[in-house]
Amino acid sequence: VASRETVEAVTKGAEPWRCPKPAMYTPGTCELLRGGGALPLQCSPTSSQRGSPCKQPAPAIYLPPILAARTHLRPASLCQANGAYSREQFKPRATRDLEKEKRRLQDLFATGKDTEERRRKAPPARQDPGPELDRFEELVKEIQERREFLAAMEALGQGKQYRAIILAEISQKLREMEDIDRKRSEELRRAVAIA
Repeated sequence: VASRETVEAVTKGAEPWRCPKPAMYTPGTCELLRGGGALPLQCSPTSSQRGSPCKQPAPAIYLPPILAARTHLRPASLCQANGAYSREQFKPRATRDLEKEKRRLQDLFATGKDTEERRRKAPPARQDPGPELDRFEELVKEIQERREFLAAMEALGQGKQYRAIILAEISQKLREMEDIDRKRSEELRRAVAIA
């Protein structure tokens, strides 16, 4: 059996969470806990002070959270007073050029044909882009660009990283040039044989 001194020593040296102090409740809270009723919906702001009892409202009917009153909603009369239900008056605007439409209809009635449709259907005039570059010449330029790129990367010290890729691309371009050269040679032989 432990003596009173031992118990006091243990409680004095123990951590506060291991030896909880008994809670001190106001008489109104004790009565509420004994009765098992619902907590009050509103209390006076001085209810935490001792001696001022909390006003108990009439027993409330329990409503699910969906049906409970939402205090953050404004009443309709307040919304109407603030102009929340008023709408801007609709002002129609012309979505197309009415003068242009009048001219189109005049042409349609006068000639029986729609001039706008003819203008839309007419293909745009092609501009001559100039002399078309030969694919062989394009390949020569592409190979030169790749060689310049590789030289620039080697100057930056990154040539090893790009060398295999660039050389593979140049090889592919050379094969395409050989195919073009072979086809041109055959076409030239046929042209010479016919003449």
